[in-house]
Amino acid sequence: MWHNTKVAQLLKIEYPILQGPFGGNFSTVELLAIVSNMGGLGGYGAYTLSPQEIVAVHNKIKASTNKPYNINLWVSDSDAPDDMITDEQYETATKLFRPYFEEAGICLPEKPPPFESKFENQVQVILDIRPSLFSFVFGIPSGEILEQCHKVGVLTAGAATTLDEALALDAAGVDMIIASGFEAGGHRPSFLTTAESSTTGTFVLLQLIKEKVKVPVIAAGGIAKGNAIAAALALGADAVQIGTAFLATDESNATAIHKRMLFSDATKYTSLSRAFTGRLGRGITNRIAREMKHKENCFLPFPFQSQFMSHLRKAAIDQEKWDMILFWSGQIAPALKHTKAAELMRSLIEETTGYFEHSKI
Repeated sequence: MWHNTKVAQLLKIEYPILQGPFGGNFSTVELLAIVSNMGGLGGYGAYTLSPQEIVAVHNKIKASTNKPYNINLWVSDSDAPDDMITDEQYETATKLFRPYFEEAGICLPEKPPPFESKFENQVQVILDIRPSLFSFVFGIPSGEILEQCHKVGVLTAGAATTLDEALALDAAGVDMIIASGFEAGGHRPSFLTTAESSTTGTFVLLQLIKEKVKVPVIAAGGIAKGNAIAAALALGADAVQIGTAFLATDESNATAIHKRMLFSDATKYTSLSRAFTGRLGRGITNRIAREMKHKENCFLPFPFQSQFMSHLRKAAIDQEKWDMILFWSGQIAPALKHTKAAELMRSLIEETTGYFEHSKI
């Protein structure tokens, strides 16, 4: 059967379908549980959470499902030298974005304090709660962390946007590699070179990685239907990870307007921009993304740009200034159909099964 892959066997799941683990408060236990209970692997993005909050989420997950699940963290959660920004950097950014704050009728925020990374403390919680899968982006955890994961029975999966990144992950000893294609919504999780130069499409990246590594590869980006799952498996993937299609369901924690936008004609146009967080990410093209193109040198580094823009985002939402808000979206969004996670999951399974059954005729 098509679903009896290496990833399915390793994770002890029925179907090699992984729900994208959305960070930034977009994940929910409800969505995770639906996917896991239906035989896939639900995921939860926890990079913004404190260790205590991750434990609380874990307890809710265990009360909702006894199936395997994935917790995702960011290995690198700051791009700023010494985790702080200079007065000059802040003044440059405020000068550039001031017109948008004035249009929204709000004051510019004060310069943020130095950033304190959560990753090391978050990892300790991962080792304590022991999810079936610990996935990570923006780098590779230390050899010691990966070894500890293996000792306590936690499988590991790292995201690669290039072949070089996949080779580095393979050399580090991860159990699986997520081939994150250019089409995917959200941040480009590149870590060996700039995200702007790491823009290979999912299916090309998948084939390149499969040629060079022996660990299972998970295809991510541009997948929302059964025929795309079948195509990924035919090209050597051992599983797929689906983000935008699950983000658009009622059960995700995306705002109501975000979900409406994902089913609108606006999704025909997505773009990659650093204007909203300081890291390159794909969302529905809007005015700020267009007007801030080629001005990246004036942005604050992540996460300070994200903190800075959060004030504008809140005001824009309150005033319904939708063209000033980043709505994360992959390029596949115009093909979305399902608003219920269970219906989406059922459709993915049925369509993929039907495709393989038909191909045998």
